[in-house]
Amino acid sequence: MPRRRYPDEDIWKLLREIELKLADGDVVRSACRAVGVSDPTFYNLCRRFGGIGKYQLSDLRNMEKQNARLRS
Repeated sequence: MPRRRYPDEDIWKLLREIELKLADGDVVRSACRAVGVSDPTFYNLCRRFGGIGKYQLSDLRNMEKQNARLRS
């Protein structure tokens, strides 16, 4: 099965949907399956994007682009 690459905005939306399902009382596994993401993927995305707001996400993307430009 090929890997999917989600854009950062989609990842933020997926994490938000899972958080809402968890707040309603769902288990992590069922909340992830409802969104279409596996458990390990959810935890990896939380580690990378956890606690980041929508506007901070665009700042993060800009900083990554700037760092890549400076490195080359």
